[in-house]
Amino acid sequence: MTQTRDNIDIPQPSATLNPFLHDLGVEFLRMENGEATISLDLTARHMNSWQITHGGVLMTMLDVAMAMAGRSLHADLKGVVTVEMKTSFLQPGGVAGGRIEARGKAFHESTTMCFCEGEIWNGDRLIAKAMGTFKYLRRLKSGENMKKLYGSD
Repeated sequence: MTQTRDNIDIPQPSATLNPFLHDLGVEFLRMENGEATISLDLTARHMNSWQITHGGVLMTMLDVAMAMAGRSLHADLKGVVTVEMKTSFLQPGGVAGGRIEARGKAFHESTTMCFCEGEIWNGDRLIAKAMGTFKYLRRLKSGENMKKLYGSD
């Protein structure tokens, strides 16, 4: 499913597009001019043993929001991969039944890299902040294999 926001079609997570984000339940809200916003309705499966949002869920959302912000700087929405990410957790992330929002912003780019910051909000409470460095990737041509092209396994 695709949502149109700010004249940009934003593909929603799907099992085909990104199975992990689909399973997590992420909703893509906005992606334009170096900024992006995503949200998540929290359920019991997003909680840790303290019954607050697991840090891995928060880091995933920060990573995705920042990557989307970097991608939005290019009309072809070229891909990015995370090179480095630093996260600071400021307070508990929320409980089941709540909703959190991740906001990403690209603040600098070179020809091959993009530098971004991200925040997680639970209502008016700032939960976590992150900084990330992302490498731009060219789009794969039909039939190309990511593993062969970039030497990963």
